[in-house]
Amino acid sequence: MTDLGGIAATDRLLVALDFDGTLSPLVDEPMTARMTPAARDAVAALLSAPDTFVAFVSGRTLADLRVIAEHEDDSPILLAGSHGAEYWIPGAPADDAAAEEDPALRDRLRGEAERLADGVPGAWVEPKTFGFGIHFRTVADGDSAERLRSDVDRLMADAAPGWRRRQGHDIVEYAFTDAGKDAAVVHLREVVRATAVVFAGDDVTDEDALRSLGSSDCGIRVGAGETAASVRVRDIEELAGLLSTLARERVAARQ
Repeated sequence: MTDLGGIAATDRLLVALDFDGTLSPLVDEPMTARMTPAARDAVAALLSAPDTFVAFVSGRTLADLRVIAEHEDDSPILLAGSHGAEYWIPGAPADDAAAEEDPALRDRLRGEAERLADGVPGAWVEPKTFGFGIHFRTVADGDSAERLRSDVDRLMADAAPGWRRRQGHDIVEYAFTDAGKDAAVVHLREVVRATAVVFAGDDVTDEDALRSLGSSDCGIRVGAGETAASVRVRDIEELAGLLSTLARERVAARQ
């Protein structure tokens, strides 16, 4: 993967960004997440640059992603929700009604996970289109959190061994779709016919996308942790500064 210096002059640039922890701080109440002012300004600058496309690629359901991103129907920002199982493309119908493998099984397992989580103060279950996620951010007792993880893992191993399990920041997700952010980036690249991609993320689930990038692309890791990214920034504010610089350099390079 290349660095950002050589990307500004590419013909068609896709900047694909995770949302939580990358553009918005991680928060206890997930639906209150919003971009920081600096991140918002950086996204606006990229959208104003020539032949530059911005996408948000998130584990959130498409509907929830649109809420936290304050994404209106006339927005030029592309969206990939549910780790790439749902898409919103400007000018195309929203792809938020993908076929469900077994909604009755999904709802039953979600209900059983909720009953298990009821015994752990601070834990809660987030419904998702293709499964559910269990949040641990507000669980004070680490032993209780670990027991809950183990209990739900056993439940899923018995009832739905083919479902995909993902571990993120204080959340464990289970889904009957195998969609990943790597496939999402591939699809978005094709949609906008990008000649180079910048992808930025902060979590384990973003590493799929980071590993998928090619030699003409650039991956950015926000924060600590092992990564396949070629660039690392400390936090959201440093990422926003880097993206704003990229937007300025792109404008200059294409004049």
